Amino acid sequence: MEFELTPEQLEFAAITERWAREKLVPLWTQEADDEGVFIQEEWDAMAEFGLMGLPFPEEYGGADADAVTLCLSSEALGKAGVDAGTTLSYGASTILCGVPIWKLGTPEQKAQYLPKMCTGEWIGGFCLTEPGSGSDATSMKTNAVRDGDEYVINGSKTWITNGPNGHHFVVTAVTDPDARPRAAGISAFIVDADTPGFRVGKKLDKLGCRTSPTSELYFDDMRVPASALLGPLNYGFMLVGKLILGWERTCLLAPALGGIHHGMEVACKYALEREQFGRPIAKFGAIMEKIADMRVAYEVSWGLLYRVADMLTRDEACLTEAAILKTYLSEAAVRCSEEVVQIHGGYGFSKEYRVERGYRDAKLGTIGAGTSEVQRGIIARAIGNF
Repeated sequence: MEFELTPEQLEFAAITERWAREKLVPLWTQEADDEGVFIQEEWDAMAEFGLMGLPFPEEYGGADADAVTLCLSSEALGKAGVDAGTTLSYGASTILCGVPIWKLGTPEQKAQYLPKMCTGEWIGGFCLTEPGSGSDATSMKTNAVRDGDEYVINGSKTWITNGPNGHHFVVTAVTDPDARPRAAGISAFIVDADTPGFRVGKKLDKLGCRTSPTSELYFDDMRVPASALLGPLNYGFMLVGKLILGWERTCLLAPALGGIHHGMEVACKYALEREQFGRPIAKFGAIMEKIADMRVAYEVSWGLLYRVADMLTRDEACLTEAAILKTYLSEAAVRCSEEVVQIHGGYGFSKEYRVERGYRDAKLGTIGAGTSEVQRGIIARAIGNF
C-alpha cells in the first residue's frame, strides 16, 4: 500500500470530528434509541454539512471525494461518538443506493436522483435480503416480468435499512428464472416508494442501531417503467453486487473503526477517574492490557480499511481484501466494545454511561453485508481451490 493522506484530508477529518461532537452527538437521546426513532435533525445537519453528497460528482451537487476521504469522514463520525443508527442510515442511502446509481445509472437516472440525495431531501435504500434468502442471495424469489414498456414486480424484502422512510430503493429481482448461474438472471431496478403496489411492512425491533429504521417491504403487482432498470438486464445483480461489496465492506465499516477509538477514549477516561483499592483502576495490569489491546485492534483495523479504500479509489479489485478487512474490523469492534463495558463494571451494564449502546451496535458488523462466516469462505477460496 502506497498512499499518503493529504493535509486537506486530515484537516477535513479533524473538522468533521469536531463538528460531529458539537452538533450531532447532543441530538441523540436515550428515548430515541429506546423507541427506535429516526433522528431527522441529525440527518438534516449532515446534509447541510455536505456529507450526503461526498462521493458524487460536482455536477449533481456532490463533492467528488474519493473513497479514502469518504472513509476518513465516516471514521470521524465514529470517533466523535455519533450513534451507529444514524451512520447506518447514512451509509445505506449514500453507499448502497447512491453509489450504484452513480456508477451504473443512465444520465437520466443520475440527474433524477443524485441531486436530491446530495441535499438529503431524498433518502435511499438497497433491497436484497428476503425472508428465505440471506447469505444465499441468489435464491431470492422476488421477480420482475416484462410487460410492454413496463416491468411487473412481485415479492418481498426484509431487513431493509431506511425501509419506513426511504424515498426510493435499488431493488433486485429475478428476470430470468432459468439462468445458470442464477446470478446471471437477476436485475436491479430503481423503485420509488410512492409507486402503486409498493408497501412498507412491519418495522423491525432490533438489538442495536435502533435509530436507523428497518422494515419489510412488499411489491404487489408493482409496475415500474422499463427505464427503471439499473444496469444491463439480467446482469444488474452481478454488477451491483460486485460494485457494492467493496464500498459496503469499507465505507460502511469506517464508523465502526472510529467507534473503536471512541470506546478506547471513554474507557481510558473512566479508568483514570474510577478508584478501587486506593488507586485508579487504570493502574491495574488487567485494565492496562484491555486498553492496549484496543489500541492494537484500532491500528490493525486502520491499516486494513485504508488499504481497501485506496484500492477502491484506484478502481482495483478488492473482494478478498475487503473480506479480510470486514472480518477483522467487525469482530474487533465487538471485542473492544465488550471490554469497554467490562472496564465500566456495573455502570457499563446500565444505560447511564451509554457504553452498552456501543456494545449492542457493534454486533451488526459481523452479520450485515455478509456474515463473518461468509467472509471467511471468500478468504479461504482465494487461498486455495475449496
